Amino acid sequence: MDLSKKNNKDKGDDITSNDDNKINSRISMDKPIKLSLGEINVVDNNDDLNNSGTFKLNIDNNDELDDNNDNNDINPCKGLSFSVGVSENKNSKYRRTMEDVHTYVANFCERLDWGYFGVFDGHAGKQTARWAGTNLHNLLYDSIINDKFNDLRENLNYSFLEADKEIAKLKDVGSSGCTAAVAVLRWEEEVEEDEDEDEEGEGEREGEKEEGVEKDIKSNEINNEGPFDFIPSKKHRRILYTANVGDSRIVINRNGKAKRLTYEHKGSDKNEIKRIYKSGGLVLGGRVNGVLAVSRSLGDIYLKEFVLGNPYTTMTELNEGDKFIIIACDGLWDVCDDQEAVSLIKDLTDAKIASEKLCTYAIQQGTSDNVTVMVVMLDTRIFGYTKM
Repeated sequence: MDLSKKNNKDKGDDITSNDDNKINSRISMDKPIKLSLGEINVVDNNDDLNNSGTFKLNIDNNDELDDNNDNNDINPCKGLSFSVGVSENKNSKYRRTMEDVHTYVANFCERLDWGYFGVFDGHAGKQTARWAGTNLHNLLYDSIINDKFNDLRENLNYSFLEADKEIAKLKDVGSSGCTAAVAVLRWEEEVEEDEDEDEEGEGEREGEKEEGVEKDIKSNEINNEGPFDFIPSKKHRRILYTANVGDSRIVINRNGKAKRLTYEHKGSDKNEIKRIYKSGGLVLGGRVNGVLAVSRSLGDIYLKEFVLGNPYTTMTELNEGDKFIIIACDGLWDVCDDQEAVSLIKDLTDAKIASEKLCTYAIQQGTSDNVTVMVVMLDTRIFGYTKM
C-alpha cells in the first residue's frame, strides 16, 4: 500500500499576529477545549541555535535564548499526542540575514490534538515568508471551519492560492517570495456506510473520511486520567495532511525508514520545465527565466505567470510505526538526504534535541543557506488509549 494518497491539483488556539507582532487568540467559547500554546516565531537570528519548541507564543528574540526566561519551562504540547521542537541558524558565514519563518499551532481549528506546522523559507527578502508564517494558518482555519471542502487537501490548495492573492496586494513585499512546507495533523472519524446513505442519499466515496469537525471534539470527553486530553474512539483515524511549494521538505519516519511527503518544485524538474515552457516562460541554467531556482512559491509576483502557488498535497493515515515528522528548509536538505536525517535522530525522544542535532549537522556539513528544522515527535501511546 502506498504511504500516502496524493493530490496534484493545479485554530485549538488559532493564533494571529498583527504588524506589531501582538498576538490575538480566537477561541470558540461554546466548545469545551483546553487552552494550549502554539508558536509564531519571526526572528533575525544570530548564529547560536534558537530552540524555540518549548516557548510560549510570540517570542521575538534577536539573540540567543535567555536562560532566565520563565517561558523556558513551559511545555506547549502538554496533553497532546505530539511534541514540537524547532531549531534555527542564520548561518552568518554565508548569509547576512535570516529569511526563514516557522509556525506551529496546537489544538488547531479549536480541535483537541490537532496540529498545524509550517516552515517558510524566504528569498529576496523575508516579507513574504513573514506574511505566510503569520497568516496562512488563519486562511486554512477559515476554510475548514466554513466547510468549504470535504477533503482537507482541497482546503490546503485553496488556502495557498488565497495567500498568493493576498500577498500580491501588499505594497511592502517587493520581489520577495518563499517556499512553504505545511503539515496538518488531525483525527478523523470514519463514517458508517448506512450513515452515508441517510444524508440525502449522497454517500461518500470508498475510503474517504468524513470531515467530522463537530464529532471530533464531542465524541470524547477531555476529563480523563491519562496523559492525553483527547482519547480517540475505535472509529477515529490519525491523518497527516501535507502541502508544499518549492524545495522545503517534509519527511516522516515510518518504521525507521524515511518517506518523503513533498515534491520539489525546481527549475531542473522535467515536469515543471514543460509546464513553464507551455506558459510562455523560459528555464535557463535551471532557473525560471534565468532568475529563480524554484518553480513554485508564494509571492514572487513578477514571475507569477510561471511560478505558481498551487501546492503538492498528500494525505497519510498514521499508525504505531510512524515516530516523527521532519519539516525543514533546503538549508538542511542540501547537505543531508532523507534517510540520513531520520537515522540521525531515530533514537531521540525529545523533539527539541532532535531539531538541534539536525540543525547543527547541517551547519557542520557546510550548508550555505539559512537553516530551520522542525521536528514533530508522535506519541504512539495514543493508539493504546482507544475509547470504546
